[in-house]
Amino acid sequence: MNIVIPPIFFYVMGAVLVIAGAVRAATLGRRNAERELLDDTPERAKARRRHFTFGIVWVVMGLFLIASTAGLLHMRH
Repeated sequence: MNIVIPPIFFYVMGAVLVIAGAVRAATLGRRNAERELLDDTPERAKARRRHFTFGIVWVVMGLFLIASTAGLLHMRH
């Protein structure tokens, strides 16, 4: 038995990944300007860097999912 998933599912999931990744990178991946520079600890800098990196990864995964569903990435057989 084969299950056929409509392409709209993959478009929606790709869009969710792009939006969530951009929000994660933009909000959690930047330093809060209202805080003093002394409040910025190495642990917080590491967490910000991790949020920014994985936000970008989510955006790339979402774009890849949308492009592969649309047939823009041709696989050679």
